[in-house]
Amino acid sequence: MKKFSGGIWVLVAIVCILSATAVRTMAATPMPSFSLVRVGDGRLVHSESYEGKVLLINFFATWCPACSKEIPGLNSLQKKYEKDDFSVVGLSVDRKGQDIVEKFMKRKGVVYPVLMVDRKTVAAFGGVYGIPVSFLVNKSGYVVKKYNGYVSEKSLEKDVKRLLGS
Repeated sequence: MKKFSGGIWVLVAIVCILSATAVRTMAATPMPSFSLVRVGDGRLVHSESYEGKVLLINFFATWCPACSKEIPGLNSLQKKYEKDDFSVVGLSVDRKGQDIVEKFMKRKGVVYPVLMVDRKTVAAFGGVYGIPVSFLVNKSGYVVKKYNGYVSEKSLEKDVKRLLGS
């Protein structure tokens, strides 16, 4: 019996590890609407301003190593596809304010818009229980995929290209 229960714990650990970096195709659900402050200029940005675009909504924090690791790939996608109605939108979960996030963005060379997220928006996206977590939104405004954990540029690009029809 002890061997069996030990095996169960190994199986549970494997499932947890695999799900931590899982890519989940979702039944398309409308992207939650939001009005959030943009880091850098303090402008209020409304989700409606992204209508008709493919979006990659990326929840992150300045203290998260996996989040930092994703930034070069997210920058690359933004530069490569912004003319094709695509945008990465970073949503910072940092609680210490915009100044820290702005310094982080400058240090990392972030080229896409970053907004300060609020609890209401986090809840509207179904809660964020680990970071990074990203949501891929099609041109019709529906969330079609959720990525938990670090995702490579190559994986993201494949999905973005599919939604852009290229």
